[in-house]
Amino acid sequence: MNKSLKKKDAQVLFLIALPGLLHFLIFKYVPLAGNVIAFQNYNLFQGFLNSEWVGFDHFIRMFRFEDFSRIFLNTLRLGIYSIVFGFPAPLVLALLLHEVRALWMKKPVQTLLYLPHFLSWVIVGGIFLNFLDVKGLINGLLLRIGIGPIDFIGDSAYFIGTLISIGIWKEVGWGMIIYLAALAGINPNLYEAAMVDGAGRWKRMWHISLPSLMPAIVVLLLLRIGNLMDANIEQMLIFLNPLVRDVGEVFDTYIYRVGLLGSQFSYTTAIGIFKSVIGLLLIVFVNSLSKRTTGESIY
Repeated sequence: MNKSLKKKDAQVLFLIALPGLLHFLIFKYVPLAGNVIAFQNYNLFQGFLNSEWVGFDHFIRMFRFEDFSRIFLNTLRLGIYSIVFGFPAPLVLALLLHEVRALWMKKPVQTLLYLPHFLSWVIVGGIFLNFLDVKGLINGLLLRIGIGPIDFIGDSAYFIGTLISIGIWKEVGWGMIIYLAALAGINPNLYEAAMVDGAGRWKRMWHISLPSLMPAIVVLLLLRIGNLMDANIEQMLIFLNPLVRDVGEVFDTYIYRVGLLGSQFSYTTAIGIFKSVIGLLLIVFVNSLSKRTTGESIY
């Protein structure tokens, strides 16, 4: 009887999971076969079954490309800055918001922080391109205190900082949801016991909140490092312009410009594979390091 029930439960669970499994199979795994065109001179009309095989020629061309090192360093720099400045921001915000006891203020603040995530990059781009223009609102305020004008979007010295700041503004509220959920799951008795022992807010945060969040922090950081070479293509396409191409051109924008607009599918697929291999190596290495040092890992 029990065996029959377990079998039925397994069948029901399989049926529930089936749409998700089919989604991953069709949209995630089947397209991987398309990477084969990186080893061909792919022709749209001949398809990958009849296109000419060229081995590693496109990879060799990629490494010989004179701007390869510049684009690689730009991608690496943008990814590292995004992690250094962007990753701690939701955590800090969640810890600060967790300490707010006035619900009448906490809920509206949370909602306001979530809102930018739901705006498309087209809208966000339109807002900030106007605000940050040389004759825009921000420069108007800076001029009143004797600074500027500063070309935030067209000057290479400010472009990366501007890009990172806008990205944080848009996603910080959404990113803190996981931390707030984890904080809500902490046993309140721990805080009460700490208060009885005389621990202030800072010590409660340092000795209770942060250690409780550590598994979530490690997993999210590992996933973020795995995507180190991925830029937000929508954001990049909106803000990137010829004046800052020397620091703003990354693999994703190069693949879009040369691969899609220039129809060099095989060459840019080789670049995409290179990016994926770097991401895979990074996540394996950092996951192994985290497992040995903190005991936390994603597999």
